[in-house]
Amino acid sequence: MTVMAPAPIDQQEDEEMLVPQSDLTDNHQPMEVVAQPEAANTVENQPVEDPPSSRFTWRIENFSRLNAKKHYSEVFVVGGYKWRILLFPKGNNVDHLSMYLDVADSASLPYGWSRYAQFSLAVVNQIHNKYSIRKDTQHQFNARESDWGFTSFMPLGELYDPCRGYLVNDTLIVEAEVVVRRIVDYWTYDSKKETGYVGLKNQGATCYMNSLLQTLYHIPYFRKAVYHMPTTENDMPSGSIPLALQSLFYKLQYSDSSVATKELTKSFGWDTHDSFMQHDVQELNRVLCEKLEDKMKGTVVEGTIQQLFEGHHMNYIECINVDYKSTRKESFYDLQLDVKGCHDVYASFDKYVEVERLEGDNKYHAEQYGLQDAKKGVLFIDFPPVLQLQLKRFEYDFMRDTMVKINDRYEFPLQLDLDRDGGKYLSPDADRRVRNLYTLHSVLVHSGGVHGGHYYAFIRPTLSDQWYKFDDERVTKEDMKRALEEQYGGEEELPQTNPGFNNTPFKFTKYSNAYMLVYIRESDKDKIICNVDEKDIAEHLRERLKKEQEEKEHKKKEKAEAHLYTIIKVARDDDLAGQIGKDIYFDLVDHDKVRSFRIQKQITFNVFKEEIAKEFGIPVQFQRFWLWAKRQNHTYRPNRPLTPLEETQSVGTLREVSNKVHNAELRLFLEVELGLDLRPIAPPDKTKEDILLFFKHYNPEKEELRFVGRLFVKSTGKPIEILSKLNKMAGYAPDEEINLYEEIKFEPSVMCEPIDKKITFRASQLEDGDIVCFQKSLPVESTEQFRYPDVPSFLEYVHNRQIVHFRSLEKPKEDDFCLEMSRLYTYDDVVERVAQQLGLNDPSKIRLTSHNCYSQQPKPQPIKYRGVDHLSDMLVHYNQTSDILYYEVLDIPLPELQGLKTLKVAFHHATKDEVVIHTIRLPKQSTVGDVINDLKTKVELSHPDAELRLLEVFYHKIYKIFPPNEKIENINDQYWTLRAEEIPEEEKNLGPNDRLIHVYHFTKETAQNQMQILNFGEPFFLVIHEGETLAEIKVRIQKKLQVPDEDFAKWKFAFLSLGRPEYLQDSDIVSSRFQRRDVYGAWEQYLGLEHSDNAPKRAYAANQDVT
Repeated sequence: MTVMAPAPIDQQEDEEMLVPQSDLTDNHQPMEVVAQPEAANTVENQPVEDPPSSRFTWRIENFSRLNAKKHYSEVFVVGGYKWRILLFPKGNNVDHLSMYLDVADSASLPYGWSRYAQFSLAVVNQIHNKYSIRKDTQHQFNARESDWGFTSFMPLGELYDPCRGYLVNDTLIVEAEVVVRRIVDYWTYDSKKETGYVGLKNQGATCYMNSLLQTLYHIPYFRKAVYHMPTTENDMPSGSIPLALQSLFYKLQYSDSSVATKELTKSFGWDTHDSFMQHDVQELNRVLCEKLEDKMKGTVVEGTIQQLFEGHHMNYIECINVDYKSTRKESFYDLQLDVKGCHDVYASFDKYVEVERLEGDNKYHAEQYGLQDAKKGVLFIDFPPVLQLQLKRFEYDFMRDTMVKINDRYEFPLQLDLDRDGGKYLSPDADRRVRNLYTLHSVLVHSGGVHGGHYYAFIRPTLSDQWYKFDDERVTKEDMKRALEEQYGGEEELPQTNPGFNNTPFKFTKYSNAYMLVYIRESDKDKIICNVDEKDIAEHLRERLKKEQEEKEHKKKEKAEAHLYTIIKVARDDDLAGQIGKDIYFDLVDHDKVRSFRIQKQITFNVFKEEIAKEFGIPVQFQRFWLWAKRQNHTYRPNRPLTPLEETQSVGTLREVSNKVHNAELRLFLEVELGLDLRPIAPPDKTKEDILLFFKHYNPEKEELRFVGRLFVKSTGKPIEILSKLNKMAGYAPDEEINLYEEIKFEPSVMCEPIDKKITFRASQLEDGDIVCFQKSLPVESTEQFRYPDVPSFLEYVHNRQIVHFRSLEKPKEDDFCLEMSRLYTYDDVVERVAQQLGLNDPSKIRLTSHNCYSQQPKPQPIKYRGVDHLSDMLVHYNQTSDILYYEVLDIPLPELQGLKTLKVAFHHATKDEVVIHTIRLPKQSTVGDVINDLKTKVELSHPDAELRLLEVFYHKIYKIFPPNEKIENINDQYWTLRAEEIPEEEKNLGPNDRLIHVYHFTKETAQNQMQILNFGEPFFLVIHEGETLAEIKVRIQKKLQVPDEDFAKWKFAFLSLGRPEYLQDSDIVSSRFQRRDVYGAWEQYLGLEHSDNAPKRAYAANQDVT
């Protein structure tokens, strides 16, 4: 299922967005790139050749001097199609670089064209490739969505900072990697016919659900248990998980086309996009299983979930020097396995049962023995018949403060032996007679990046060699290589097709990789892969689904015959009385809520009148029908009666006469006059002089507006002549003084004007279908006692009223309180009402943030003090209106805060091994020197004269020492860590030949046969003297870091330049390596300390004191 809908411009970072189609015509020449040969024109379910793919590199010189809002690359060809990159150098209305892949010749392609591509876009880091930013996605391109990509690709501040390495000599390097997938005969493909199975409809934003449901359905023992759960014909699927799942499984088993999932998502309450974004597949699996388990209690299938999926492990802590052991048995329904740092499932299990030593500061407190050295670990007591493995492909990256996807290669076997190496995963209590040999049943796959992507599953329902791919509506046959090896992830190297053009091997990140595996134990497979047939399905369920099928067929037939029928909607006085003042206030009726008739087009209107006579009990001769008309001011009113000649015509002809707009409905008002005995009588003759007016009455005391009736008046008559009739309609005395108003329009604003009672209706420009509102005349002194004393003020209020749901910004998912407001409220009115609700004296301490209707999140930037005029501006998000606002209560007034810059600074104590994070708040025009002075008042210094400096640290490297005179306004602490520390005495007295060098910790890791340097820990500066050997420097480093001799002996030392280590001997003169004093990117030349990253994490304390 694909989650990347076209999105608005101010999406959160990484969310995909469709840019408006360009009106530029394509005058570019295709540029040759390295590409695979075309894939054979085959349907996807046959073994396919590797799809055409290519990498295109675009060097953009003088980048900062580009003035155009949009910038296009040259055209390149992949898969026989022309592509280009579309870039917004200053962002597409955001403070990020915006970048998209565009179909270059979309304007000239034939009607109905479409193509599917997986692609990644990258901005290359020219200093260190490791920091290149790459994002990937996939899209079905078509005329409406001819470009796709990332609105918030990377922050502009980061891009344009010359120290970062993305823009070097004002040149930017952008790469696109594109794989074109063939979609042949997509719409005519019949899954049931080709495979015997049907898919599940993609109902938008249900992410991983379809793959999980197909996996559970294809465990026949589970399906049988679901069918055997007791449900009744009175249950509703949308309110009962068992029935919704039974219904879904039955349709998957017996339907010929793909099946919808809406009833099921409603039944467990996840019927919004939000629900799926906040949870993962493991949580959905647990929600389903827990709810089913609960419903199975006390039934014939009680315990099925546990029997299938539940295993047990033992957590133990065992003391080394005393005889003490603590154990705890726990159950699991699935296991979460690490992907990072593990090359396959076995390596993950090895890590799972790895023994941790509790010693030193981390000793275990054993009851009567006190603190003891101990071993801590996990072993398995038993594994379940169906083993569900969740692969941790998504992880939180603390450095970047965001979720990232791990696309590393990770292998999983067709047969998994968990008894290997003498049963090393098993606890002493495990039953060794059970053979834990498993065979792979399903592979659930995610393709794409962390903020979106596509989910599908490879399943072999009978455990034969034939695999099937379940991709939403579409099911295809696949071979084993597709299901296993191609889902390991990692990178693949594409063969060179044009060696003379580009000799660099093209390594392509595999977008799709497994994130969940299901294994079935060999010894249980006959029981689990059992036969499920009609006799397992309750009679009422079969009846219900048969009925549903018949209704579906009926609707299908109706749709097919729709062109033969006209829908006639008839509004009557009762409809007006029932709706005005409740459902609607303006105009006369909501046509969607009146009686509707489906009439064959060729039937004459006179015949239709007979049907009305039967339906409403009004004889044909007493019926008069009026046509409605839409006026230029967008109101909708009865316009004129049908003529006797028109009533002899067919309803189809009348519909065309009444509707200038192509609309399948004929809308009518049925006028019925009642005699004194309240029985229908013949309608009065209508001349051109007669005007039909509709009347609404307003009561300011009750703030109530209602429909009270209609009257014919003479155009030459005056309102004063009908006042007694109106008083009677309202239940007033005949001589009650009343005021009259005409309701003229309500969009975009309300227009309701007083009617002069002494001039004629014609002079007041009143005509058929007009609405007159009236109320008692109020003495001037009593107007004060009502909120809305007259009709215009009440209608203005109704038009602009808005219930606003306020949420605390700290808890953005739950409503805190609701307030009724007017959309015309000013900024001050809104914060005043919120402050009043919260019992706060100073409304200027309220800060509000608008709601992003697309992401269902608060917008990243709060509303500035008086930054918008009205409440309506706060609620609008592009073409959508929200009813949610987020609030914060600040400790100082917002206007004051807006003049301040807030920075988080981590202070590293000179002698204690601790870090305290301070929040510094200073006026924006302040300097780094001001930050340091402020910090000095908050932190504990090693001596009173200590001097401080401020550093920028990123990924365990020091990128910058801030000069004291630098303005703080442009400092970004969102991505980088700001570190404050004392300047060591030795650095203050540098000799002419002394050097200040960077020293970083590192470890090496091999990934995809490439050695990578990974930095960790706290980087620092060190003074080295001319002629000083490594041996002498090591003594100082050991003392500074207080590393025990035993550990320090294992450390290696290397000079690193641009990520390449050159190992040093004790006798090497270190200063000779650091020759160039002011090398660009000084952080990339450093003395590296190579050792394992097992240091205890430093104590971090957050200091909440704010200046």
